[in-house]
Amino acid sequence: MRALIVEDEILASEELNYLIQEHSQIEVVDRLEDGLDVLKFLQEQEVDVIFLDINIPSLDGMMLAHHIGKFATKPYIVFTTAYKEHAAEAFELEAFDYILKPYDEKRIAAMLQKLELAFKRDHAPVEQHAEDGPATLVDTNSHTDRRINLLRNDNIIVTDTADIYYAEAQEKVTKVYTNNGEFTMPVSISDFHSRLPEDTFFRCHRSYVVNLSQIREIVPWFNNTYLLRLRDLEAEVPVSRGKVKEFRQLMRI
Repeated sequence: MRALIVEDEILASEELNYLIQEHSQIEVVDRLEDGLDVLKFLQEQEVDVIFLDINIPSLDGMMLAHHIGKFATKPYIVFTTAYKEHAAEAFELEAFDYILKPYDEKRIAAMLQKLELAFKRDHAPVEQHAEDGPATLVDTNSHTDRRINLLRNDNIIVTDTADIYYAEAQEKVTKVYTNNGEFTMPVSISDFHSRLPEDTFFRCHRSYVVNLSQIREIVPWFNNTYLLRLRDLEAEVPVSRGKVKEFRQLMRI
């Protein structure tokens, strides 16, 4: 993997560079301090990941990430900052991770391990994913098809979408239930659904999105609708009357 460090504090840049070399096989190809210089650099070279400070000259890290998000080939973004309050916005930008300063070596090492694993999976041949079953058979050019960023406190938890059971709309937020616990996302359920793989996640009800691969039992309910029982959970997810026909087609029932 090729990496770019964007950091205007020399000591922080040197420390991060050292930790990357110490705990990964990632090659740091350059270290820059200015947001506009980063855009110029990326016009001529491609990198796989950018370690991006938020408070940098000319163009702050959040604005820079917005620009990078429009690229045809998007590098992973790992925000590095001393401020917690940008975590929700980083989630909206689908950042790979959000690292707080001062750096914690164990936290950095764990993030680098996840990053290298994600890169390996995202760039593996499509045939390799077939071994994992249909739920993971996706376009390998996309960083978001199999993974999604979930927000817990001030941390972004990179989650395999296969680990999501279902999502439920609750007023202005969406509750997401996974094998790693529950998450509360500051987005509508429609927005959250749009970030999930279309072939495995179904909007079964105006308030629910379900992972079809996690269904273990389909229970007939009133008005010819269904309740869905999921693996490892006691909760039941409803299929609304307006979604029954499409659901039957998807499940071949």
